[in-house]
Amino acid sequence: MGEFSYTENGKKRAIAMTDVLETLKSVQFVLDSGGKPTGALLSISAWETLLDWIEEQEDMATIRQVLTELQDAGGRPRQAKWLSWDVVKDEWDEG
Repeated sequence: MGEFSYTENGKKRAIAMTDVLETLKSVQFVLDSGGKPTGALLSISAWETLLDWIEEQEDMATIRQVLTELQDAGGRPRQAKWLSWDVVKDEWDEG
């Protein structure tokens, strides 16, 4: 199974797909009086694991998109309409 990594507070953390699957298995379902599922309950740790995994998926999708745009532009960042670091670094530092 795959492993996803990210940096949090300067420390690299990894999210193994097995962690995500175990998290999903830990969900408790809330049922109405007729036994119909109406909600799901999970621990904060499980919630954070799922959020981290979702964010990693979004990041990977963005990376795939921009790399495709760069490839379509023949490997030329300006053709792909990428901005140079010099143009955006002051704005980045302010954010």
